Order: sequence, then C-alpha cells, then structure tokens
Amino acid sequence: MAGAELAVEDGPARTAARRMAQAAGLWLDGLDAEQRRVATGPVPADGPSDAERRRWFYTPTDHGGLTFHAQRPAQQRAAMRLVASALSTPAYVTVATIIGLENVLDQTEGFVTRFDRERGRDPGLYYLRVFGEPGERGTWAWRFGGHHVSLNNLVVDGALVATTPCFLGADPAASPLLGGAVNRPLGRMEDLARDLVRSLPPDLAGRAVLLDRAPSDLVTGNRTTVAPGDRVIPLAGIWRDERFPDPGEQTKLQAMSDAIDRAAGLREGDHSAVAYSAEPKGVAAAELDAEQRDLLRALLGTYLDRVPEEVSPSRRYDDAAALDAVHIAWAGPTDPGAPHYYRVQGPRLLIEWDNTQRGANHAHSVWRDPAADFGLDVLARHRAAAHG
Repeated sequence: MAGAELAVEDGPARTAARRMAQAAGLWLDGLDAEQRRVATGPVPADGPSDAERRRWFYTPTDHGGLTFHAQRPAQQRAAMRLVASALSTPAYVTVATIIGLENVLDQTEGFVTRFDRERGRDPGLYYLRVFGEPGERGTWAWRFGGHHVSLNNLVVDGALVATTPCFLGADPAASPLLGGAVNRPLGRMEDLARDLVRSLPPDLAGRAVLLDRAPSDLVTGNRTTVAPGDRVIPLAGIWRDERFPDPGEQTKLQAMSDAIDRAAGLREGDHSAVAYSAEPKGVAAAELDAEQRDLLRALLGTYLDRVPEEVSPSRRYDDAAALDAVHIAWAGPTDPGAPHYYRVQGPRLLIEWDNTQRGANHAHSVWRDPAADFGLDVLARHRAAAHG
C-alpha cells in the first residue's frame, strides 16, 4: 500500500475513498460559485502548484478554505459528513469535542482573546478545502483544519493513499463536568504513554527519558516535511502570516510565545537531546515485556485508529517484528500533572505528544509518516512515471 500504508488490502482503501468522494461531491454541489472558489484548490501534484495543500497548522490561524461561518446550516452539515468519512466514530466524537472546546477556552481566557480576527477562540473558524475533482479516477485531496485539528487526505486512482499529518489537540486538556466528571478528549494518549514509561525498569527508563524537562511544543512543529535536526518552532512562528496587521495583537502573541519558551527553559544541549532524528531515540519495543508491549499497542491505537477501522494500520503491529522496531522516548517528569513530551517512532511512523503549556493543561498530538506525509511518495512516483 502506498502513502501512509493505511490498509493491508486495496479494497478497503477504495471503499474509504468512495465514501469520501461521495461526501465531498455532495458538499461541493451545495455551494454557490463564490463559496466554491474559496473551497477548492488545484489538483495535487509533485511540484510547486501543490504547495498550499501541504501547508498545515494547529494554531488558531487561517488554515485555508471555506469556514463554517461562510456556510449555511445545510452546507455545514455536508461539511461535517465529509469530515466524518475520514474518521472512526471515536475520532469523530473527539474532533467535535475539540471544536466545542473553543467556547470553553474563550471563557477560561475571559472572552478577550482576539489575535488577528474579531474572535480569537471561535468554533466557526474551521476551514475545509477540496483539491482537484473528487472521483474514482485521477488525483484529488481534501483538508480540514482549525485550532487543534488538522486532517489531510489524498486519493489516487480511487484509493485512499495518505491521511497524514493527522493532528488533534485540546485546550483545556482537562475540564470539569457536572457530577465531578472530567472532560479529557485526549486523556488516553497521555495516560497510556505515562503508564508505559513509569513501568520501565531503571536501566530502560534511563534510556527512554531523554531529558528531565519537556520541550514547549511538538519538536517537528507544523513542517511540511521532517528532517534530522528539527527542533521546536516558537509559537509565534506557527501562523499563516508572519505578522498580524494589528501591532498590538502581534506584540501580545510574541509575548505569549516568549513566555512559553521561558517556562520550558531548554538550553542548547537540551534542544539537541530532543531534536528529531531519523534513527529513533529512546527504547525499542523489542526490549519490553509482554505487558509493556500491550500498553504500546494500545497507545498506537489512540493515533492509528483515528481513521476508519478498515484502513487503520493498527493491525500491522499485531506482528511482533513490526512492533519490535517501534521506539518510545519521553522528556520531562513522569508525575501526573507535570509538563511532558513523548515521541513514538518506527519505520513509516512518527507520533509526537506534548502537554506543557497552560500549566500542563494544553495538549498536542500528531501522527505522521515521515516518508509519505501528504502522499508525497505516491505523487513523486506518478511524476517519475510520466517523465520516464
């Protein structure tokens, strides 16, 4: 299977692609000419014309596309039908919850955050765009994103070939519900990794924990491609435009970014310790006992099972040899409530998590395929074949 190696069989990838194409067609057919202009982009290709599709964000910036605000209710429903076509039911519930958290975050901040728009925390500012013409022939893609959500899907010749990068975040990561319950949309991603690292014997724990403090964000950030030596991008750098039109809002963002970096307190050597490397850091699953391997498989599921079951790569890790090659690394204390970061890495696999900001109550998580995010491997092969 090409791209992010989503399925072990071609059939499931085609079934998923047909479901997406039908939903995308229904959404596009319901738009007027101006909406469609904003909602569409060029056919995915291996070249400069595809640059916009490969831009992705997880900050509350312009992700590119048609927002919920710019759609009527029936159009919004059709948009969410397309979003649901790419997700398992638990993942769809999680995405819907994350969008709703914008209202919670707005209250947390006193309903004053603005950034470069009228309302800084806005559940109506999630963006959808389709690239190319949905169908069973040719190449097309679609992207959905807004604060703490980024979904990227590529279909080639009627088969779903890539669904990464796939980002989910939550701010607040934990918030109270009536009756003493707690809303933690990404809680299992945190708890399973912590339980695994805390279960390691001292010799393995010493190798798994790269640093006694955590980086302030995902090490690979929102880069289109990852490369050895990549390190944390400051918050102010993860926005569509370099600067806000309003100097006052830009000053506030820069101050927030600087405060986050100061709180992390990483020195040059610390950045080197957690920098991305092609060779995985940490401890390999081959060194884990049976219970720890089960924890790792469960952790992988919280990322790989974001997509529908028939195309999830989770099953590949039922194979002992495939799991053996997966490594886990951690940075920061392992005590609950402390700022922390972890990375899970193996062939065609990169997972990152951080929960460091806002007093370790602001979580980020991403599933990537370093060799094939956005289906770049498939597109490169198509170009080579065309010119071969």
